[in-house]
Amino acid sequence: MSMAIIYGVGSIFMLAVVASFIFSMLLRFTTVTESSLSFVMLTVTFLSIFIGGFISGGRGRKQGIVLGGGTGLLYLAIILVFQYLGHDVLFSGKQWVYYACFVITAIMGGILGVNMKGEH
Repeated sequence: MSMAIIYGVGSIFMLAVVASFIFSMLLRFTTVTESSLSFVMLTVTFLSIFIGGFISGGRGRKQGIVLGGGTGLLYLAIILVFQYLGHDVLFSGKQWVYYACFVITAIMGGILGVNMKGEH
């Protein structure tokens, strides 16, 4: 189960790197502003969290709630540690709400990932 969670979190970060590259190229070479992309970036974030939960659920093939929740919580812990150690700031109230929604989204992805794999 732990390897499934690690694969899920790894896929979240890989998708984040690809999305960051695309958004940075859009911001650098077009007249698009960061404020106009905020909703799109949030949507891509939720989608990548869902995909990470889906991958962990698919690899684990059972207990999608646990796998998706573990994926979301590990992602939350990594970001929290990075933000605290790197910037000496804890999450704000708004960020806690976002990350709670991220964990719920990863759980939904894990449940769907287990159920979409078909017969074991």
